[in-house]
Amino acid sequence: MGALLSIITSVVLGVVGQLFIKQGLRSLGGLNFSGGLISSYLKIFVSPFIAVGLSVYFLGVFFWLYALSKVELSFAYPFVSLSYVLVLLFSWVFLGEQISLVRWAGVVIICLGVVLISKS
Repeated sequence: MGALLSIITSVVLGVVGQLFIKQGLRSLGGLNFSGGLISSYLKIFVSPFIAVGLSVYFLGVFFWLYALSKVELSFAYPFVSLSYVLVLLFSWVFLGEQISLVRWAGVVIICLGVVLISKS
């Protein structure tokens, strides 16, 4: 597997993990620590969505480690900014979040920056 594909895979897995975590927190109805810190955290970690999200997120770490063994950090790390783009897009599509025009403009700027870095 090429380093670039490994970087993209890591980013996508991180984003998918975040979406599962967000859905898990939604299903819990938000967090309330008034019942106790330990019981609140237990409630979080037994949520199936959160457990899957953390697992997927952790899987992305292995792809990231592989990529870093092949390329310079200064090349790889800017691709992490693609997570902003994918979180915005996937949140809109899968979670029904409303995205303002200003946020979309920011995504375009981020994409242009990643293209410039990938050309180096």
